[in-house]
Amino acid sequence: MDTTHRSGCPINLTLEMLGDRWSLIVIRDIMFGNRRHFRELLTQSEEGIASNVLADRLKRLTERGLLSRTDDPSHKQKGIYSLTEPSIQLVPLLAQMGAWGRRHMPVSEELSIRAELLENGGPPMWEAFMEELRALHLGAPVPERSVFAELQAAYLAVVARKSGAAA
Repeated sequence: MDTTHRSGCPINLTLEMLGDRWSLIVIRDIMFGNRRHFRELLTQSEEGIASNVLADRLKRLTERGLLSRTDDPSHKQKGIYSLTEPSIQLVPLLAQMGAWGRRHMPVSEELSIRAELLENGGPPMWEAFMEELRALHLGAPVPERSVFAELQAAYLAVVARKSGAAA
């Protein structure tokens, strides 16, 4: 792995790690969609990532310590991808990016509802979500509150309401 950096600036170093077009999308899909297998990440991506690009990003994110990969016991050629502690700590950054996007970009209601809830829930919700992600991905104790379930329920409610309005 290349260890040369343009500068020691923390923003630059973060962008060198995460700043390509797909890395944060892959992390987002694992974090908010609980997509843990290559096929799920490939076929359920709203942005339509190409398989070779996905394979490259998964490899790169694993090499950089943002994801871990274990063999899937149900199929020896499949892997299960998990977030690591550094990627779990991206929750506040992704929450802030979602909030910025909601304010300044033409977002869809169904794909921005989770961002709205995270923005309104603020740091206490982010911390609760990170605790839940640690349980899902790192084997930590399962917390009482499921932020993932709250976010998913809000998303499904918007989808149901919009499909009912379209019918």
